[in-house]
Amino acid sequence: MASTNPSLDIPSPSATTAETTLLVSLAPSSPEHFDIILSNIALALSSHSLVIASPEGSPATSLSFPAASIRLVQYAPVSVSTAGWVLTAADFLNLYHLLEQHNASVCLLIGADCHTLSHETIQALAESVLFDHNDLVVPRYNLGAYDGLVTSAILYPVTRALYGTRPRFPLAIDMGLSRRMAQRLASAAQKFTAASQNDALIWPVAEAAVAGFSVAEIDGGSRVLPTPTSPDLNSLLSHVASSLFSDVDSKAAFWQRSRTTHPTQMLPPTHPGAPPPDIAPMIEGFRLAYTNLQEIWSLVLPPAALLGLKRLSQVPPTSFRMADSLWARIVYDFLLAFRLRTINRGHLLGALTPLYLAWVASHILLTADGTAAEAHIQTQATAFEQEKPYLVSRWRWPDRFNP
Repeated sequence: MASTNPSLDIPSPSATTAETTLLVSLAPSSPEHFDIILSNIALALSSHSLVIASPEGSPATSLSFPAASIRLVQYAPVSVSTAGWVLTAADFLNLYHLLEQHNASVCLLIGADCHTLSHETIQALAESVLFDHNDLVVPRYNLGAYDGLVTSAILYPVTRALYGTRPRFPLAIDMGLSRRMAQRLASAAQKFTAASQNDALIWPVAEAAVAGFSVAEIDGGSRVLPTPTSPDLNSLLSHVASSLFSDVDSKAAFWQRSRTTHPTQMLPPTHPGAPPPDIAPMIEGFRLAYTNLQEIWSLVLPPAALLGLKRLSQVPPTSFRMADSLWARIVYDFLLAFRLRTINRGHLLGALTPLYLAWVASHILLTADGTAAEAHIQTQATAFEQEKPYLVSRWRWPDRFNP
C-alpha cells in the first residue's frame, strides 16, 4: 500500500481486523526483570488480543500465557539505537515495522527499566488509546522534587507554551500510540535513520500537536527512569536542547499562530525524593561564567537580560533568585540564536549550561523557603506562555532587540 508521503517507504495503515490487536514493544531487559514486566503486562491487559515484542536475544521466560490471547515474539530491529535512556528515532521506526508486521491497531512503547512501571500505568496507557481514542498518551511520572530538572526548566515549559499542550513529560519513555500516530513518528524518524542518526531524538507531543492529533496524560505513578549514557551535564543539555531547538525551528509556522492550553490535570504532586544537591558550586559557577562568558552572552542576550544577570551575580547566596520571566526570555533568546547561528552552536549551548544551573540553584532555594517544587515549575511554565509574544517578535524581527 502506498505511503501518504511518496518520499517515504513506510506503508499507510491497512484496515484493522474485527478484533483489536494491541502491540506492546519492550526495551531490552535483564533476565531478572523480564518476567516482572511480562507479569505486569499480563495483569493489565489479559483481556485483550496481545502481541508482546522484545528485541532478539531477550531472556527466556518461565511464565506461560494462553496462546490465543497473548503472544510473545522476538524481532530483529531494522534500526539499532544505543541510547537506552530515552526513546530515539530507531525505536519509533522499529515500532511501526512491528505494528505493520502483526497488523496491530494500537501499540504501547515501553522504555528501559520498564519493570518499575506498574500494571495500573500500563492499563491506563492502553485504555486511553483503545477506549478514549487518543492518538498519543504519555504518563506523568511521580518523581522526586529534584529529579528531571532539565525537563522542568526547559522541555516542559517550551512545549507547553509553543504547542498548547500540557503533558508534564514531553520526552516520556513510555507511551500509548494510535496507528496513525505511530506512522507519523516513524515518518519523522526515517530521515534520521536514513542518515545513520539512529539515536536522534523525536518529539512526539510536538508531532501530535502539528498533526492535530489528540494527546492525553495519565498518572504514571512512581517509576525509575534510566540514567543518561553520558554523566556530563554539559553534553546532555547540549544534546537535548539542540534537538528541541531544531524541532521548534522546523515547526515555526505552526507555533507562531495564537494557541491556548487545556486546563492542567490534577495529578499527584512530586514526592521529596533525595536531598537537594549542593547549590554553592552552581552559584559560584554562574558567577565565574558571568565574568568569562560576557562576550558570548552579549551576542545572544539583549541588554535587559544582561542587566538581570549582572544583578543576580551580585546578590548573596541566600537571596539568589532568578525571575521566572528572565529565565523564560533567556531560553527563548538562546533558541533564537540557535536558529540564526549567531555563534557556533556547540559554544552557544555550552554557554547555556551555567545559566541553567543558576535556575536550578534558584529553584532549590525557593523550595527551601517553602514553595512546593511543582508549584514553582507550573508558575515557570506560565511565564513561558506569557513571554511567548517576546519570542514571536524576536523570531520575526531578530534585530529588533540587539544591543
